Amino acid sequence: MQLNNTKVAFIGLGVMGFPMAGHLQRHGYPTRVYNRTTRKAEAWCDTYSGTYGMTPAEAVADADIVFMCVGNDDDVRSVVYGDIGVLANMKKGSTLVDHTTTSAELALELAQVCERQGLSFLDAPVSGGQAGAEKGALTIMVGGNPTVFSDVEPVMNVYASAIQHIGPHGSGQRCKMANQICIAGVLQGLSEALTFAQSADLDIEKMINAIKHGAAGSWQMENRALTMAEDRFDFGFAIDWMRKDLGFCLEEATKLGVGLPLTEQVDQQYNKLQARGYGRCDTSVLIKQFDTDTKPSS
Repeated sequence: MQLNNTKVAFIGLGVMGFPMAGHLQRHGYPTRVYNRTTRKAEAWCDTYSGTYGMTPAEAVADADIVFMCVGNDDDVRSVVYGDIGVLANMKKGSTLVDHTTTSAELALELAQVCERQGLSFLDAPVSGGQAGAEKGALTIMVGGNPTVFSDVEPVMNVYASAIQHIGPHGSGQRCKMANQICIAGVLQGLSEALTFAQSADLDIEKMINAIKHGAAGSWQMENRALTMAEDRFDFGFAIDWMRKDLGFCLEEATKLGVGLPLTEQVDQQYNKLQARGYGRCDTSVLIKQFDTDTKPSS
């Protein structure tokens, strides 16, 4: 491991942040982390030999780049504002990078606050899930100043396989919304196709093999179609989180005057599935809209 001169901090050690921060440390970036649950920060240090702060302020004090990956808008605000928050304690000229999937409104808010304080900001939501974070193969979509992006991109490369600068602040979050809209539509189509195929007594594995290499093919078909048919839904990104993301999509669409009928339909189906106890199942559980089970199997 070759040490780098760039010091970084990472705020949030969930299923995504834990391995992302680990890649930074393992690639020679001295990394200090913060997590609301201290034992998680201690476990990270035991795993990666980094350091942690007891508060966001301690974690970011001398960092050149501060990365965040927490839950939602409220979680972001809880760690960035206040006397022991991130923004009050970052050094002048440093950069805040938010990997959280948030509203575009929050991205613009943070960009303005950072500018007033002599800091740079990038909204940089990620796609690829827990597996992508662990493998260092995330997709990152970035909004902000292109010069700042160019400075930070080599650091983000340690946990990404694809990084794209989209445009000004807020563009990264709006791109992530488009990403989630696509996923929702693909999963709805796949759910209907599998339900149709099962009703027609088709061999599901043969059916998938027959169509996945053509125009119907997708990542979801390649990785989730068979497990959906096998009633397995424990692959990470939960519908509780997907509903949060689709909420951002629908709110932003309303502001833009754009109708998203399929997204609304899928969001409503996820809402019903939450009521049936499937909230912690992954997004492919959408197929359960077509059965009469009232609760998940143990």
